[in-house]
Amino acid sequence: MTHILIRSLDRGATIFLIVVAAIAIAVPVLNLALPDSAALHVPTYLVSLFGKYACYALLALSIDLVWGFCGILSLGHGAFFALGGYAMGMYLMRQIGTRGVYADPLLPDFMVFLNWKHLPVYWYGFQHFPYAALMVVLVPGVLAFVFGWFAFRSRVSGVYLSIITQALTFALMLGFFRNNFGFGGNNGLTDFKDILGFNVEAKTTRAALFSVSCVAIMLGFLLCRAVITSKFGKVLIAIRDAEARTRFLGYRVESYKLLVFTLSACMAGIAGALYVPQVGIINPSEFAPANSIEAVIWVAVGGRGTLTGAVLGAVLVNYAKTFFTTGALAPYWLFMLGGLFIAVTLLLPRGVVGTLRHWTAPWRDRASAAAEDGVTEPLPAE
Repeated sequence: MTHILIRSLDRGATIFLIVVAAIAIAVPVLNLALPDSAALHVPTYLVSLFGKYACYALLALSIDLVWGFCGILSLGHGAFFALGGYAMGMYLMRQIGTRGVYADPLLPDFMVFLNWKHLPVYWYGFQHFPYAALMVVLVPGVLAFVFGWFAFRSRVSGVYLSIITQALTFALMLGFFRNNFGFGGNNGLTDFKDILGFNVEAKTTRAALFSVSCVAIMLGFLLCRAVITSKFGKVLIAIRDAEARTRFLGYRVESYKLLVFTLSACMAGIAGALYVPQVGIINPSEFAPANSIEAVIWVAVGGRGTLTGAVLGAVLVNYAKTFFTTGALAPYWLFMLGGLFIAVTLLLPRGVVGTLRHWTAPWRDRASAAAEDGVTEPLPAE
């Protein structure tokens, strides 16, 4: 396994991992070790904000894996993200115990308010972190497997598959809005106290969650690289570029799609689970179809089929969203987002990273050829 991971790394991938690792260390250190008056001090609210960006980046990676390398345009990955978040939220709610408003040792506050007498069966086990962590991966994975089994074996693809995935997340959103569904209705789950015994509001916990989110990006990136550089990944790319021809060659296209779609859903679930303790709430609005569409825009802006571009796009677009939704331009953010997507589609169809790679490809080819010949060419003047 280690050999596969090492073989999947090139210079760009290695640099990316080093940068993410450096950020994972630097931000907590600048937050915890420096006084608030220091010029390089990173405020705690920024640590939480950067942690949210990191979770979005992992979600973008999961979308790029299926869209960029297998051609499956999923407009429902927000559902897997939200399901992972709810699984973590259920664990955090069970940790509150008697510290809730109604001081019930077993029932969350919203259940006491709605006059529930017994804890629903599907809440059992969530007081244990290992069980909750398993559900974070298992619930989105099982849903993706069942959905993909029917969709891919029915050979639903293209825009039809995109519409069905969007319908899936919309149906889940409507279900989770119901109070009798057992997940807090439109208010969702909030007022978290502890995670693994640590106060979720503490600076050290925030810093640790940020670092864990960065590590999750690195592991997700390594997993995606291992997949796409393997023989399995070559088949995925063949399916993306010529599905009918790949099927004619004897490959079980449906099985390949099903596996990568399920893997991608599990990654999205992990992103959602890391997101919830850092933002302090999970509610049905996370299922909104617009969220899934926005996540696809992140990947398109950064560069579909590049992995690093998906991460960059998630960070850039969400930073722009944070910047432009706090002032006079806030009512126009959605118009700006739509305009950004149109501009990228028309002017940078490969995305930011994809375009940079395209522009530097001739230079890299010449450098590679010179290295093979044992000749070192002078670097171009800057």
